[in-house]
Amino acid sequence: MAKKSKKQQQPGGTPATVALTAAGVAFTMHAYEHDPAHPSYGGEAAEAMGVSPDRVFKTLVADVDGDLTVAVVPVAGSLDLKALAAAVGGKRAAMADPAAAERTTGYVRGGISPLGQRRRLRTVLDASAEGHATICVSAGRRGLEVELAPGDLARLTDAVVAPVGRA
Repeated sequence: MAKKSKKQQQPGGTPATVALTAAGVAFTMHAYEHDPAHPSYGGEAAEAMGVSPDRVFKTLVADVDGDLTVAVVPVAGSLDLKALAAAVGGKRAAMADPAAAERTTGYVRGGISPLGQRRRLRTVLDASAEGHATICVSAGRRGLEVELAPGDLARLTDAVVAPVGRA
C-alpha cells in the first residue's frame, strides 16, 4: 500500500502549513468563516478569533526598487513604505500590483501568507512582533490563520526585523 505524503494527510493544508510542519515548528491553526462583505481581511480575522489586532499581522507585498518584498505588519496599523525601503537597503517602495503579488506568491489577496510562497520573497517583519509570545498570520487562505512565535516566523522567512508598521 502506498504511503500518503504529509501534504495529503493534512486536511485543509496549505503551502504555509506544509512548510511549518516540514520545519517542525509549533503552530496553532485558527479557522473562521470568511465574510466577503467585511471591509478588512485582517480586522475580520482578529474579530473572528477574539485576538487583539496588535497580535494579528497582515502580509503585504510591495515593490522596492523593482523587487517584490513582503512586509508583515499588525492589522491595526499600516505599512510605512519609506521604512520598508530603508529596512532592505532600498530607496523607494510602493505597493505591488495585486495581480503580480498573487502570481508571485501563489496566494490570493486576503490570504497571502509570508510562508510557503511560490517564489520566496525578501521579507520584513515589523519589530512590534517581538513584543508578543505568539502572533497570527495568514495560513494561505481567507478564513485560515496560523499562530506561531515571531522568532520562528522570522527564521523561516529569513526576515529582517525592523519598525515598518505605523499605528
